[in-house]
Amino acid sequence: MKFIFKYCVGFLFVFISTVYAQQKLKWAHVYETSEPFHTEAVWAAAEIKKRTQGKYDIQVFPASSLGKETDINQGLVLGTIDIILTGAGRIGSVYPRFNIAFYPYTFRDAEHLLIFAKSPLFKELITEFREKTGIQMTAFAYYGIRHTTANKAFNNCSDIKGLKIRVPDIPSYTALWQACGANPTPIAFAEVYLALQNGTVDAQENPLPSIEAKKFDEVQKAIMLTGHLVDSQATLVGPHLWNKLNASEKQIFFDVMQEAAIKATYITLKRESELVEAFKKKSIIVKDVDKNSFKEALLKNKPLESMGLNKNDYARIQTAK
Repeated sequence: MKFIFKYCVGFLFVFISTVYAQQKLKWAHVYETSEPFHTEAVWAAAEIKKRTQGKYDIQVFPASSLGKETDINQGLVLGTIDIILTGAGRIGSVYPRFNIAFYPYTFRDAEHLLIFAKSPLFKELITEFREKTGIQMTAFAYYGIRHTTANKAFNNCSDIKGLKIRVPDIPSYTALWQACGANPTPIAFAEVYLALQNGTVDAQENPLPSIEAKKFDEVQKAIMLTGHLVDSQATLVGPHLWNKLNASEKQIFFDVMQEAAIKATYITLKRESELVEAFKKKSIIVKDVDKNSFKEALLKNKPLESMGLNKNDYARIQTAK
């Protein structure tokens, strides 16, 4: 009886200790539950819980349920949100040197972006970002090549003068449209569909998988393959959490989140390759444009120096192998 009593007491102590040691964490993003960024985040949350023996119980909050993208980035800084998936361009608002990765037409394609993500320059940038903010980037994923939708098709830069187009509220995202004389209008991602539907804006720009997920093709007639920005997404962990993790836990977070990012990247690439034909079957106009007209206007009206960007960083990206 004494042995049984001691065993039960010991088991109860371990059980109570485990329960009380468990930490509930919030992981937020603005993407739809159908998108790989969400499904892979859910997988990663479960995998982290498994690999840490239940110590970290992570709940994923999709589709702006904890706020717009600006809100969740602020929540990460304030410590009210522990982990976020966010457009990597948001990093430039607190660490401007990173904006070089979002200057239009910097990357040739997805492969070029992913080469950059393994380069010494990228490691230098994320190290400086962590030193400045305390925020740890644990993964970097391909988000897609950004194209433009509108109710009226256009062919070149001069065609969009005065066009009211929704863009993220980030200088590097607005640069091209300003260079062409359009009217870039920041609107939260969750509100874009309604803004297009009611005519608040005439156009928007996003990767094809995002256009599909957000159903923008329901309220836009044409997709112009401007390919103006090869976009990316970052997984960020707040310093209030990262600094509490031991070395083993940090490695688990890194490994799992990077695996999730890799899977999301390849799902996105596959779907992206299918969508031009899929949109055409829906009777959406899908057409190429004169990209050189956009590039020429950008270099003339919004050169690197005017945006405070580093020419050497740009050159390093172009020669990354």
